Amino acid sequence: MPISRRTFLQYAAAMAATSTPVFAQAPDQRIVSLDYGLSSTLLSLGLPPVGISDLADWGRWVVEPVMPASVVDIGSSFEVNFEILLQLKPDIILTTPYLDELLPRLKPYGRIVRLEIFTPDSGPALQSAISGTHKLSVEIGREKEAEAFLARSEAFFERCRERLAGKNIPPIALVNFMDARHVRIYSNPGLFHGVFERLGVKNAWTRESNYWGFETIGIEDLAKITDPDARLVAFDPVPPDVLPKLAESPLWNRLPFARPGHLSILPAALMFGMVNEAIRFAGLLTDLLERDA
Repeated sequence: MPISRRTFLQYAAAMAATSTPVFAQAPDQRIVSLDYGLSSTLLSLGLPPVGISDLADWGRWVVEPVMPASVVDIGSSFEVNFEILLQLKPDIILTTPYLDELLPRLKPYGRIVRLEIFTPDSGPALQSAISGTHKLSVEIGREKEAEAFLARSEAFFERCRERLAGKNIPPIALVNFMDARHVRIYSNPGLFHGVFERLGVKNAWTRESNYWGFETIGIEDLAKITDPDARLVAFDPVPPDVLPKLAESPLWNRLPFARPGHLSILPAALMFGMVNEAIRFAGLLTDLLERDA
């Protein structure tokens, strides 16, 4: 299920209201990014990276915004191809605390900018992503572009909230199926929970998670969600054997989510992202809930 035409047009209109010259590459700003969220933020600040890690999976997990064809894949974030990095001659290398073990090897290749979005002390992920956008903009001299981008983002979130206001929106339990017996479930202080709060949607899973915003639970733990109206929303990709096995599971069939209309599947959205990834999830979720309200 792609983002609806209505959602796309609303986002495009918000973008046009405070437009920035996207992809206006400054010759003195050659940036390599080792994080998807930072990479997508660069695109929205009008300064695409010259290289990123794990480019091959961008279209599978991030999807939007589209990465320009000129961007080079430098290998995985844990196995950086340093020969390619040397050829790219970056001025700045963007990284996170998650990759601190690479710092000694990265430092000879460019100025390191290390931004903390998901840490034990960073607080709610959506607000941390907004703060991280401001910090990144200062590092690359794009403060005005960041203010415009965040204004567009806020306008988009508000339009999604308005579309759902007054509708009978059930509490949502948001998961990834790991297999037919386990799910990764999302809650506070994660990025997706922040979107729930911004849109006025109740999270059916009230237990707080780790600072990444999720915990892994057994299917049987979904029985702890006692609201009979609660709905289960799962992200693609769902392993191909999961739904057939659940259909035959006595445990699953005792759960309210086994009833028709109580399980929906959304396209992938990146839980470890920043504002763009929150926007994508907000649009997908709003389309789903508005359609089924």
